[in-house]
Amino acid sequence: MKKILFHSCLAALLAVSIVSSAFAGINLPSISPLVKQVGSAVVNISTERMVKNQFGFPGMPREFQEFFEQFGPFMGPQGGGKERLQSSLGTGFIISKDGYIVTNNHVVKNADKIYVTLAEQNNKQDKAEAKVIGSDAETDLALLKISVKKDLPAINFGDSDKMEVGDWVVAIGNPFGLSNTVTTGIISAKGRDIHAGPYDNFLQTDASINPGNSGGPLLNLDGEVIGINTAIAASGQGIGFAIPSKLASSIIEQLKSGQKVSRGWIGVTIQDLDEVTAKALGLKEDTKGALIGSVMPGEPAEKAGLQAGDIVTKIDDTPINNASELTKSIASYKPKQKVKVTAVRDGREKQFTVQLGERNLNQAAGKDIEKGSNLGVSLRELTSQDRQTLRIPQNINGILVTDIKQNGLAANAGIVPQDIIIAANLKPVKTIKELTAILDKESKERGAIVLQIYRQGNSFIVTIPLDEKK
Repeated sequence: MKKILFHSCLAALLAVSIVSSAFAGINLPSISPLVKQVGSAVVNISTERMVKNQFGFPGMPREFQEFFEQFGPFMGPQGGGKERLQSSLGTGFIISKDGYIVTNNHVVKNADKIYVTLAEQNNKQDKAEAKVIGSDAETDLALLKISVKKDLPAINFGDSDKMEVGDWVVAIGNPFGLSNTVTTGIISAKGRDIHAGPYDNFLQTDASINPGNSGGPLLNLDGEVIGINTAIAASGQGIGFAIPSKLASSIIEQLKSGQKVSRGWIGVTIQDLDEVTAKALGLKEDTKGALIGSVMPGEPAEKAGLQAGDIVTKIDDTPINNASELTKSIASYKPKQKVKVTAVRDGREKQFTVQLGERNLNQAAGKDIEKGSNLGVSLRELTSQDRQTLRIPQNINGILVTDIKQNGLAANAGIVPQDIIIAANLKPVKTIKELTAILDKESKERGAIVLQIYRQGNSFIVTIPLDEKK
């Protein structure tokens, strides 16, 4: 027994020795020169906006808070409705010496004021107010500009497509407001879809990303931006996500040139083709593609001859394996461009030439009820395309918020675009007509409306005091 134990220990020591020897000749790179080179181009972004207090009092149990949110307006003054200053922090990085700065859209969305604090120089930090040049909610990108009196340090975009899983990366940001915090790690995965939007194609990294890092750069060892840090896995550690520079750089270039971000559109609802559906359609179970669920009347796909039940397998020469790939492929083209669509119909491959339209979240001609209700929102009834694009479950019915008036009643209550109003004054609403009826009758009499909102898998209550003077 002792002999066996001795041999086991010896084997373990030899294994450790071999591993140690394998790494003995490897010198991990110092990132200090990189940080000195680009660190001063990373900035702190802070925002301010005025919001109205909720009903109740600080520290109130959640059950009571929900009660006051639902019924407080109908019981008289409860201390709500007063405005307070709400602030938030994020990160950005300078891309040009004249003061253009990239960050996440969610960092600056709905802000009344945006401030950029430059990296400390000679024991001094410069703070400047910034304006939003443009933003793209679907990719969560925003471009800011500050006025400058001297040239600023800037970072260049690199090519995220050249990054491989296992490559070293560096993140610089302001987690929890701690300016210019540097973390390192590797690219741990590529092409991640975390259901944040229709164009999910995130780089995954184990470089530490925390609240406040949003909008900061993920850098390769040449000091180039290969990703914009955007999200973290709430239930895990060491799992962060960054928008690839290949996608971000083209969006930012459009925003910088003053162009509206425009994407191709064919006008169909789509879904993945699973094995059961493929078999039912008489296809091989391993057939890949995007199944067209419906074709919108008058849209490019219908004009080209595509039909519900067609399975898109290729756009030009690019294979399409699922619905997500089709959405991303079409969006990579410009409106009015012509693309060749290969689809399977009745077991046979057919080709169609589609002249693309322009993708618009308000594609179904959203109806603006802002003037009548004074909520400060634009709304439309849910379409099947909305369900596909925003991944809305079939059991959720309601009205989609398509736009928000800054400093309007809805914005102050925390409502944002892509929220879904599923109930008003505790009554389910599926149409704008139903919502308008509640607003025009009981809510005017009570001076407030209670809305139940669905947002990304969760539902909650907001109470909006109606102020006809706004």
